[in-house]
Amino acid sequence: MVKKKSIETLISKELVDYNYAINFMEQRIEAIKNNTKPEMIWLLSHPSIYTCGISSNKKDFLSKPNIPVYEASRGGQITYHGPGQRIVYVMLNLNENKDLRKFIKTLENICIECLKEFGIESRSYRNRIGIWVKKNRFNNPENEKKIGSIGIKIKKWVTFHGFSLNVNPNLEYFNAINSCGIKNCKVTSIKDLGINITNKEFDKVLLKNLNKFLY
Repeated sequence: MVKKKSIETLISKELVDYNYAINFMEQRIEAIKNNTKPEMIWLLSHPSIYTCGISSNKKDFLSKPNIPVYEASRGGQITYHGPGQRIVYVMLNLNENKDLRKFIKTLENICIECLKEFGIESRSYRNRIGIWVKKNRFNNPENEKKIGSIGIKIKKWVTFHGFSLNVNPNLEYFNAINSCGIKNCKVTSIKDLGINITNKEFDKVLLKNLNKFLY
């Protein structure tokens, strides 16, 4: 990644409505394209919702949803967002380095390095989007659990949407879906792995790694 000179960081302490977040990002990326506002990293959490990316299949709902469902313009398929999950929306200008694959790899590395600081070994796959925690062996999805999701949208090489990591969400919501379109996908969180941290502690490590890889 090309180091950024000026990126604004926004941290929302209260839950953020999904439609509000989308409208905010749409306006911000227009301002970034027009060079009227700086790039931005936004840390937030949503109320409990499901979002369906552009590759979603409604058959991946395993039961009738009991929380709101939103169509999302990001890449990827169905996922859950809710309290206890840290979402990072990245509104960055890639016009000087038009390499989407490299950018997504950078986001994956941020997640992996962040989790490593809490003693969690994780990895990503080229053909299976997301961040996966090692249970027994890598390369066997039945022996792994997913702890993070990535979904990006680009307009004229300005990015929005981003990634999410499970700190301590209610994991039962994942039981109602094939998360990211993966059948029998097992999902975990930092708390589920026996590590109790506060959002403030997590954000401190997350911001350090965002600064390391993006700023």
